[in-house]
Amino acid sequence: MKTVLDSLRLIVRDLRLSARDAERAAHTTGAQLFVLQQLHEGGTLSLGELAERTMTDQSSVSVVVKKLVAAKLVARKPSQADARRLELSLTAAGKKLLARCPEPTQVRLVAALKRLAPAEAEGLTSGLAALVREMGLESGTPPMFFEEGSRAVARTRNKSRSRRS
Repeated sequence: MKTVLDSLRLIVRDLRLSARDAERAAHTTGAQLFVLQQLHEGGTLSLGELAERTMTDQSSVSVVVKKLVAAKLVARKPSQADARRLELSLTAAGKKLLARCPEPTQVRLVAALKRLAPAEAEGLTSGLAALVREMGLESGTPPMFFEEGSRAVARTRNKSRSRRS
C-alpha cells in the first residue's frame, strides 16, 4: 500500500508543480496550458477532437476552452466545410504564451500511459477504477487537473461529502 501511495504522491506532486509553474510563467492554469499544447500539436480541432487529445470529457475541456477564448489565446470559428462545427485554433497570443512556458506534466503523463504494455494499462485502469469506486468518487464528470472553479469540481466534492455524512 505504501508503494501505491508513494506513486500517487509523486504524480500529484509533479502535476501540482507543473500547474504552479504555468501560473508563474503565464498566469494560466496547468489545464489551460495542456489544452494550448494540444491545439499547438493538433492544429485546428473541434471540441470533440480536443477532448480526445486531452483524454477528457467534452464538458470539462469546454470549461477550459471558454476561458482561453475569453483571454484571446484560442480562436473559435465556424468550419467552412460545416457551419455546425466549431473549429478551435491558437491565436498569435496563444502561440507566444506557449513558447515561453514549460511543457505541462499532463503531456508526459499521457505519453507515459501510451507506452505502458497492454496488461499494465489494463491493470492500472481496473485498479484505479476500483480505488475511485471505494472512495465514492465515481459519479460526476472528472474535471481537468487543477482546473479550479469548475462546476464539475464542486459537484464531485459535494457528492463525495454527502456520502461520507
